[in-house]
Amino acid sequence: MRALNLTLLTDLYELTMMQGYFKNPTDQVVVFDAFYRKNPCDGGYAIAAGLDQIIEYVRHLHFAPDDIDYLRSLNIFDADFLEYLRGFHFTGDIYAVPEGTVVFPREPLLKVIAPVMEAQLVETTILNLLNHQSLIATKASRVVYAAKGDGIMEFGLRRAQGPDAGLYGARAAMIGGCIGTSNVLTGQMFQVPVKGTHAHSWIMSFPDEYTAFKTYAELYPNACILLVDTYDVLNSGVPNAIRVFQEMKATGHEMKGYGIRIDSGDLAYLSKQAYKMLDEAGFGDAIISASSDLDEYLIESLKSQGAKINSWGVGTNLITCQDNPAFGGVYKLAAIKNAEDEDFVPKIKVSENVEKVTNPGNKTIYRIYDKQTKKIRADLICLANETFDPEEDMIIFDPMATWKKTKIAGGSYVLRELLVPVFQKGECVYTSPSVMEIRDICQKELNTLWDETRRFVNPQEVYVDLSDKLFKIKSDLLEQMGQASIQ
Repeated sequence: MRALNLTLLTDLYELTMMQGYFKNPTDQVVVFDAFYRKNPCDGGYAIAAGLDQIIEYVRHLHFAPDDIDYLRSLNIFDADFLEYLRGFHFTGDIYAVPEGTVVFPREPLLKVIAPVMEAQLVETTILNLLNHQSLIATKASRVVYAAKGDGIMEFGLRRAQGPDAGLYGARAAMIGGCIGTSNVLTGQMFQVPVKGTHAHSWIMSFPDEYTAFKTYAELYPNACILLVDTYDVLNSGVPNAIRVFQEMKATGHEMKGYGIRIDSGDLAYLSKQAYKMLDEAGFGDAIISASSDLDEYLIESLKSQGAKINSWGVGTNLITCQDNPAFGGVYKLAAIKNAEDEDFVPKIKVSENVEKVTNPGNKTIYRIYDKQTKKIRADLICLANETFDPEEDMIIFDPMATWKKTKIAGGSYVLRELLVPVFQKGECVYTSPSVMEIRDICQKELNTLWDETRRFVNPQEVYVDLSDKLFKIKSDLLEQMGQASIQ
């Protein structure tokens, strides 16, 4: 599966449009933006992820002989177009927000500047890779935030929607802040920690629970997390775990990485009672891990109830983002340049739905940080050639409600351009950090958010504004479209 050529992982209409452009030759170079319109899970932010897989996809983009043969069998593509595809490769530019970056609606997470056929072909796969991993990384960051410093382990592989969703979902979950995954292939491919305990079947395969625990402890004395809810948590599981811990201690074993896991029942009550029993036996430092259909809301609730849980295993609700299973990213044409044009000509998509009206032009994003707190004040979408002086006052405004304005005093803020070059003239110029490095980047990024933006209920929106020049271009295009519709 890892060696699969993804060139045909696309919607058919990308290829039929390509043939249309081929039959009607054009020298157009276009700008496409990949962005999303609404934060997942009704949250206040998202996490960009999936760029490394996009890089690999674009690097290896080509039509193999088998691909050409298959397309010919569809009887909708002409021989001259299929011959053109034999030598196809990507020659354009790609800019993107680095993985692990906090992002917000309507701002381009990735920008493609390329001949129109090339830019059209890559749409579907870019969205597939960007949408899925950004969704899971965002969900993971929420779960980690709810745990308030406790470790979160991802173990949703068996509930993921297929192998790739499990593999790259686990990668994204690590970016979002998980401390490890149960997915061994993810561990191998991306050099991230793999963790796990044992199943109920391990307990059931032995004559009794104590023997099962003792055997496991002998095998893994430095990673001895015992699953205590196979029969009865408080009357059997915890007492048998304590007995094994006492025996380990009596042999002089250094007690580290040990504890219990509870996978069912009232986790708040059971964890508190289990902690009391462990503490009275001299094992108050034991890990108490919990699983059982957890998500950020349940973890937050259990924490508020005083649950004595300090390690969390999260599966189904994380790997599938069950409450919000799609990220909703889109890929829209923003500008065109013909051979005779000196600059890109902005293009806009108009819709009856205001939120679906696109931002035109060749753009970039500047993030505005408060110099004192290091927190995000706002993001500013502007034309790619615009520059700003942070020593000068900046007035930003809501592009949907223009009377809402904010003055940011010069010298009180710093700027950072978010989009970085990834491909230049078809060659990759970007080196992706390791997943664990991206995880660290993500944690630093999340620390730039105000707590009000990270809360789960009615989070404060981070402003994403347009520069004066971009706003005027958009307004002029909308006015032109309005006049044209009247005529």
